[in-house]
Amino acid sequence: MSNLLDQLSPRFSASYKLQENLFLNFNTGRYFQLPAYTTLGYRSNDGQLVNRLNGLRYLRSDHLVAGIEWLPSRASKVSLEGFYKTYGQYPFSVRDSVAIGSRPADFGVFGAEEVLSTGEGRAFGAELLYREQRIKGFNMILSYTFVRSEFRDGQGTYVPAAWDNRHILILTALKELPRNWDVGLKWRYSGGAPYTPYDLETSSLRDAWDAQGMPYLDYGRFNSLRLPAFHQLDLRIDKQFYLDRLSLMFYLDIQNVYNFKATQPANYIREVDESGQPLVVDDNGTERYRLKRLENSVGSVLPSIGIIIEF
Repeated sequence: MSNLLDQLSPRFSASYKLQENLFLNFNTGRYFQLPAYTTLGYRSNDGQLVNRLNGLRYLRSDHLVAGIEWLPSRASKVSLEGFYKTYGQYPFSVRDSVAIGSRPADFGVFGAEEVLSTGEGRAFGAELLYREQRIKGFNMILSYTFVRSEFRDGQGTYVPAAWDNRHILILTALKELPRNWDVGLKWRYSGGAPYTPYDLETSSLRDAWDAQGMPYLDYGRFNSLRLPAFHQLDLRIDKQFYLDRLSLMFYLDIQNVYNFKATQPANYIREVDESGQPLVVDDNGTERYRLKRLENSVGSVLPSIGIIIEF
């Protein structure tokens, strides 16, 4: 990984003017990223840096983007772009036979394991962007993205990645008011992310649960289920004061104004008796814990206030 030539990252972009306010745009490039430190520093029981011995490499991504841009006026812009990205040299879990890049967001937890730099993936889709600087006093940006994000599994089949949300819609608007007041909002919508269900047959085994202390994911059905869509509205108010040698900005920021509750994958815990001891049942000579399903949702109104001082 110390050879800089192995991480050479060329980029190229071009724009062609079709008319005075109409352009064709194109760009391509190669990018590299260092694997997580939990992956780089993972050691076996005898102290060996396993992934160093496995020849761990930088993550690689090749980007190809092309589209059209229209400028109806000085204050507005409309663009439509298509993109295709490939991923290579991704850490591939030896234990679970999936690319780490296709797992949930808590990458650090899963990164502490033996991997190979053989993972492959792709992302493709299109984005429509509309920007208007003056529409009833608002500066507004509206974007819609359709995206597919996939990684190959152990059989070479593409499966959805953790961020394969398909549809993403974002609206932001800002209005300047008299006396240095600003108000703004952001509303976002995201299609449901895929997730992997638990293997309850394995998880309920007493020896299996005791070994891990939590349920086991069913990697035979990796990312086969999908959560409901997510949406949220954020508001912000700013007030700025200009003094002789500095400026002060006071702000009020309220996230998730209408208190949307986002559904998360259900969790499982062991059922316990009145004394707090886990309940164990005999399944034809096999000891199993009785598991209890816990529904899971997140989201609350989150207000914050602050001061920004600029000298």
